[in-house]
Amino acid sequence: MATSDDSRPASPGDQSEAWRELAPDYERARSKEDSLDRLVEWPAQRALLGDVTGLSVLDVGCGNGAKLAELTRDGATASVGIDITGNFLKDPPAGTSYIQGDLSELDSLPELSGRKFDRILFLQSFGYAKDPVRTLQTASTMLTADGFILLTRTHPIRYAVERTEQNGTSLGEEYFSTKPFSYVSGWNDKITLAQRPYTISDLINSFSAAGLWIESATEPQLSEDSRRRYPHKQAWMNKYLGILIFKLRKRSDNIGE
Repeated sequence: MATSDDSRPASPGDQSEAWRELAPDYERARSKEDSLDRLVEWPAQRALLGDVTGLSVLDVGCGNGAKLAELTRDGATASVGIDITGNFLKDPPAGTSYIQGDLSELDSLPELSGRKFDRILFLQSFGYAKDPVRTLQTASTMLTADGFILLTRTHPIRYAVERTEQNGTSLGEEYFSTKPFSYVSGWNDKITLAQRPYTISDLINSFSAAGLWIESATEPQLSEDSRRRYPHKQAWMNKYLGILIFKLRKRSDNIGE
């Protein structure tokens, strides 16, 4: 982690301390009326999950667990949230439990041993895995036969555009760069995070290497009503594109592992 008194940012995939400090700021930002999570991301994610009645859900990198709690109230059962911060809701609904743990070490969490889930969520958390392919492989072993992984990532073009503005370079230079980069958190300007740059093909190849196939991919946008109410958010989306959502299933040759 880096603060105003520390010029060394956390390395990609090793940012647990930064996230422990950021967690309250993130939840406050997400709760704002014009939060893109509220306006774009969660509505699209929720629609792709569909009816969760009687289904078990594993939310990997769940934050305070509010989304998992909502799914439980919608009928999900025996569901689990994992987050490194441990900053969970104090009164989760029955049928929901939370584990403080590292998403990079899912196979070392005793609470998950032998468990199977109908839905596994990586909602903006996948990028912080130390070994993304291994993390997805481990998660896939926890899927039921008809289960799927819902994975959200910030569109890689966003970070490339931001770096062109910062470095005075071209979009192609930054999009295809392989050098890790640091950026100040939008939720707390005293904390610097680090990212591995990635392209869309990097994502697709990670899924394939983990034995998964893409059932669908979505790039959600603001509704017409939200565009009128929050033109500043539409301006941001026009420039930075937003997010990618993937619905992933195990390849047929991996089912039964």
